[in-house]
Amino acid sequence: MPTPSKTRHAWRDLAGAAVFAGCVALVAVVGALAAGSAGQEYAALRAPAWAPPSWLFGPVWTVLYVMIALSGWLVWRRSGSVRRARIPLGVYALQLLLNLSWTPLFFGAGLYGTAFAAIILLLVSIVITIVLFARIHIPAALLLIPYAGWTLFATALNGSIWLLNT
Repeated sequence: MPTPSKTRHAWRDLAGAAVFAGCVALVAVVGALAAGSAGQEYAALRAPAWAPPSWLFGPVWTVLYVMIALSGWLVWRRSGSVRRARIPLGVYALQLLLNLSWTPLFFGAGLYGTAFAAIILLLVSIVITIVLFARIHIPAALLLIPYAGWTLFATALNGSIWLLNT
């Protein structure tokens, strides 16, 4: 039978996982709402030949968002509190906010240049998050590498679309 202490830790871990999943889900939902007709807008843009089809973005982001939430949760759990990992988790929160801003800028407002600046800041904040997370929990940092790779690709795509459509 689990001890009260182990039960408390299990509930704390579950609550923490729910908070990280909720924060990342909020970013995903806002992005989805801001990108209501993104598929049609994306198809209407001049894009480089290497641009992926619009249907690919949803599945890729779903997997990445799960990895992002898990990564943050692992660092929080290893640290024992937000306070003990305030700088790494602060940069993590910053990259979530930058992620949140990109879709409304690009698809909602059609501000491709501003979105390009935001995605560069996003990429930098992801790399900093990876470095800071690696000091606390290597697997958490490794979970963010595909996110950084996809964001690097998306940065090149955003820049190309901006240049082709101005």
